[in-house]
Amino acid sequence: MATIEEAADYIRSRIPREPRVGLILGSGLGVLGDDISGAVAIPYAEIPGFPLSTVEGHAGRLVVGTLGEGPRAKTVVIMQGRFHYYEGYPMEEVVFPVRVMKRLGVETLVVTNAAGGVEKSFSPGELMLITDHIKFFTDSPLRGPNDDSFGPRFNDMSTAYTPRLQKLAREVARDQGITLREGVYAFMAGPSFETPAEITMLRTLGASAVGMSTVPEVITAAHAGLEVLGISAISNMAAGILDQPLNHEEVMETGLRVRDRFIALIQSLVEAL
Repeated sequence: MATIEEAADYIRSRIPREPRVGLILGSGLGVLGDDISGAVAIPYAEIPGFPLSTVEGHAGRLVVGTLGEGPRAKTVVIMQGRFHYYEGYPMEEVVFPVRVMKRLGVETLVVTNAAGGVEKSFSPGELMLITDHIKFFTDSPLRGPNDDSFGPRFNDMSTAYTPRLQKLAREVARDQGITLREGVYAFMAGPSFETPAEITMLRTLGASAVGMSTVPEVITAAHAGLEVLGISAISNMAAGILDQPLNHEEVMETGLRVRDRFIALIQSLVEAL
């Protein structure tokens, strides 16, 4: 497997300037990568060491360009599609791009996902600010020998989702007239959707939404000293809340519905950083 440095060097050779903000876009949300100016799009297959996205709604490209307008515009690197533990990738490959972003000079990471609503007052199509997460019994992306060049062996997770960025997100959402829910995101390994009993358990433990991504990336980002902001698009209500089966098509359809609000919120957030 190629090294993190090899991947970062290859990306540098293709882009005009190094980004300071990274964005990882979840199922149905990758459209944001189509709305940046001066974009350089690099298929994952061309980047040394990068896995390939195998899930519908994940384009499988790294896009570097300018997001926003005027003096507040930022150079960003956007992942149009991520890698998941359930695809069969080991955790070190799932989080490989986060470490590459760190080497590129990224200081702030914005992670987004499509999530199932565990909190019964939520509705599909709403956006949720992730205030914290719950991780269950999958491997940690930090398992194994520690790379001290990124962070310490035992890293603090008490403010993994940066408080000042949460405050900024609330302010931007208010100014945009966007309703922004808040809650705890629970990570389950997938690829099966959760059972009604598991959703009841998660709600009892304090989770507001559930999904199959994001948390490994946030752990890795926190280890590397990046500031992190997380936003979930509530794509469906989780198992047992509504009397209907769950499917990925609903996730994709909801992503299309929230497109405009999502783009407006993320663009304004990046400009305000």
